Amino acid sequence: MKETPLTPVHREAGAKMVEFAGFSMPVMYSSIQEEHDAVRNHAGIFDVSHMGEFVLKGDNALPLIQKVTTNDASTIEKGHAQYTCMTNEQGGIIDDLLIYHLEDGNYMMVVNAANMEKDWEWINKNNTMGAELYNISEKTALFAIQGPKAKDTLQKLTEVDLSGVPFYGFTKGELRDLENVLISGTGYTGEPGFELYLPIDQAPDLWKKILSAGDEYDIRPVGLGARDTLRLEAGLFLHGNDMDETTTPIEARLGWITKLDKDFIGKDVLAKQKEEGTSRRLTAFELQEKGIPRYGYDILDKNDNQIGTVTSGTMSPTLKKAIGLGYVQKPHHKVGTEFSIAVRKKRVKAQVVKLPFYKK
Repeated sequence: MKETPLTPVHREAGAKMVEFAGFSMPVMYSSIQEEHDAVRNHAGIFDVSHMGEFVLKGDNALPLIQKVTTNDASTIEKGHAQYTCMTNEQGGIIDDLLIYHLEDGNYMMVVNAANMEKDWEWINKNNTMGAELYNISEKTALFAIQGPKAKDTLQKLTEVDLSGVPFYGFTKGELRDLENVLISGTGYTGEPGFELYLPIDQAPDLWKKILSAGDEYDIRPVGLGARDTLRLEAGLFLHGNDMDETTTPIEARLGWITKLDKDFIGKDVLAKQKEEGTSRRLTAFELQEKGIPRYGYDILDKNDNQIGTVTSGTMSPTLKKAIGLGYVQKPHHKVGTEFSIAVRKKRVKAQVVKLPFYKK
């Protein structure tokens, strides 16, 4: 398994380590509930250095991005980021990702760790215009500091006015003697916070300094377990579960990042779906009875006919109820619709709800 620059630090802290996307990663340090609550109420820090970072440069960088992604990258102002996805010729989602507009003709893509090699090959394959491509993943560490006290924690380490970094905006500055850190107003928890991009050799030292700075706010290191419950409560999707190459952005509730007034791979398929509709849709639900929905469980109508499949599910640490996502045949996707989840040999009642499940 691969390791992040912080793997020894996680082991030293007593984290339970698991394999994730080919990396040895902490799933929890104390408990999912405690780490989840820390992010919702105080602050938490995540090691997400397993993510992939690609730099695209030159006059043809933007044309390449426009070709392989569904959103309109021409609208990204310098100093801002954009959420988007890459689709194949059939409109299936190869990956969802962030694009940062660093400088004129200079962009950074941040992709999911599990898809890093596949994404890199896909972008290179479609680079018919000769953009300069650089894979800086092995040189780059990435932290996420999330929660109501995230800003207060980081502000103790920098002269940069963090209140001036907008949501999906970023700046570069010094963090406790480490220069040129990219400080991004992004995250995956539904809480305010930042993501930090920095050289891997500086990662252990800065990690410890952030924990020390946040000690008065009871900051906690957070593992993959709470990262998953936090993102699901916030109605944020996970590639490989809630979307993949067999699902399209229209089916996955991502029509808002699918701009059909520009050309990109898979556009014709998605334009047809937009016009004619789809037979299924990614749908949010809450259980009305005791049970926990898990990936792959069947979703059934009142006659026990399968009408869908669960893609994500958990017992919400904040809401104290079981929540989930799944692809459901229309018209069973409408808010208020009742169906059941096949939890082992039981049929557990569920009801379709609006996203997000949790919002402050």
